[in-house]
Parts: sequence; structure tokens; C-alpha cells
Amino acid sequence: MKITREIKTAILVIASILLFIWGYSFLKGRDLLSNYKTFYVQYDNVEGLMSSAPVTINGLTVGKVSGVKFLNNLGKIQVELQIKSDFPFSKSSVASLYEPGLIGGKQIMITPNFNDKTIAESGFTLQGDVKPGLTSLVAERLTPLQEKVEKMVVSADGLLKNVNSILDAKTKADLKSSIANLDATLVEFKLASHNVNEMLADNKGKFNSTMTNVDKASANFVKMSDSLSKANIGKTVKNLEKTLASFDKIMADVQSGKGTLGKLAKDETMFNNFAKTAKELELLLQDLRLNPTRYVNVSLFGKKNKPYKAPENDSITKK
Repeated sequence: MKITREIKTAILVIASILLFIWGYSFLKGRDLLSNYKTFYVQYDNVEGLMSSAPVTINGLTVGKVSGVKFLNNLGKIQVELQIKSDFPFSKSSVASLYEPGLIGGKQIMITPNFNDKTIAESGFTLQGDVKPGLTSLVAERLTPLQEKVEKMVVSADGLLKNVNSILDAKTKADLKSSIANLDATLVEFKLASHNVNEMLADNKGKFNSTMTNVDKASANFVKMSDSLSKANIGKTVKNLEKTLASFDKIMADVQSGKGTLGKLAKDETMFNNFAKTAKELELLLQDLRLNPTRYVNVSLFGKKNKPYKAPENDSITKK
């Protein structure tokens, strides 16, 4: 059977019309060649949601937005979703409007409720929710920071005004003078440091000798400490304690009048007798020195000794 030119033209026109219809539907978010279920969601504000925006479940694209329009006299915006039929979910699932990134635009994420076993059928209106996007979160975080920065700028401006009011001509001149004096002080300090360094360099040998002597003294001190640690200091201390105890006992006896020293210290009569005896012994020795013939009478040639003559200041004969 021969196909005429008219039939070919008719087939071409019909195919073009069908291709145009499919392309227009695809651009409008409708895929005529795929099996989809249609669902609806209502929002107060879609925040720039466009047709053909992806619809995801757990991050997987399962459909797209097929239409966005206002509901009559309700102030709501109805979004039409086309979901592939092989992704069933319950009626209590939530369709959340969110922003995946800064440049990705708005999308819809369906959060299934796996505890609900009632499957949503085509034409059902899902519960809507709006999640803040990255831009909203950044703006929310930056708003308090912006307020703090503004307050800080106002405070800094007030501080600068106060500083300008304080720094008058006289204050500025005094400040410059103080800085100049500080610079001169730093120069003198630098010179003093240089002199100290030179002094240390000149006396480096002496310092080294001094440190050597200190090391030797430390070594000797260590040896002396070792010797002291080896010595029986405890025994020596005990002996000293015994000696002090004995001395304390002697002093107690003396205070109580016991013994010769105690009687001498406490008995006044004995002390007077002892003093008197010492005085008489002194006079005896003096008389023996002045008049030895009184006690030793020896004559070698038969000459008579001179009679004894008592001394003028004899205290004994006078008594």
C-alpha cells in the first residue's frame, strides 16, 4: 500500500502537535509519559517556590512541583505535587518547604510517618510545614550580632567624643612631653644596659672565679653535712641533756642549802667564820713577811736576838 504525500503530511502534523503538547506539559512540570500521583499542599507563603521544583523523600527525588496557585478568598497558596506511584506514604506525612542551599531555590521534602499505615491516595491534601533555610538561619543569627555591633559602634563613637573632649591643646602638649621624656628614659636605660654589659664582660673572669669558689664552698658544705649526718649527734645531745640535768640538780641543792656549797651560800655564820679565817691568815702571812725572827730564832754566833717589836698597824694586837 502506497502512502500518499497527504497522509505523510497529516502524520507529521499530528506528531508535531503531540510533541508540542508533551514539551509544553514537561515545561509546565507535567510528564505525560510517566505514571504519577497528584497531591496538594497549602502554605501561607511559598517563599519563591517555582514549578518543576524537586520533591524529595529522605533526600531522594521522587517527584516535582506541577503547579502553584492561590486559593479563592482564603489567602492560601496551593501547591500541586506529582509523585511517582512507586513511592507510597501515609496520609499523616508532612510536606515541608525548605531551602537546600544558597543557590538551589526552594524545594519540598516529604517526611513520611511510618507508624501510620493509611496510604495517601492521589488527590489527597498533605499537611504543610515551612523549615527555615540557610539564609533565614544566617539572618536570624546575624540580627543579634548586628544589634551588638551597632551598640558597640555607638559606644565607640561616644568614647571617641569623650577622648576628643579630654585631649585639649594643653593635654596634647603634656602627652607629647611625656612621650619625649619616655623616649629619653629609654635611651638612658639602653645606655645603662650597655654599660652593665661591658662591666659584666670586663669582670667575666672574676665572676667565673667567684662562681668556682661558690661551687667549692657548696661542695665543702655538702661534705660537712655528710660528716654531721654520720656523726652520732643524738648521743651527744643526750649526754648534754644528762650534764644539764646534773647541773640543775647541783644548783637545786645549792639553793636548798645542801652540801658545802649550799651551806656556804645559805649559812651566814659559816660564811662569816670563813671570811674571818681568811683575814687572819692574811695578817699572819703579812707578819711572817715583816718579822720572820718572831717565828724563826736561829743564832749562828751566839748573838742575842733582838726583842720582838710588834708592828704599829698590827690589827690583831690592837683588838
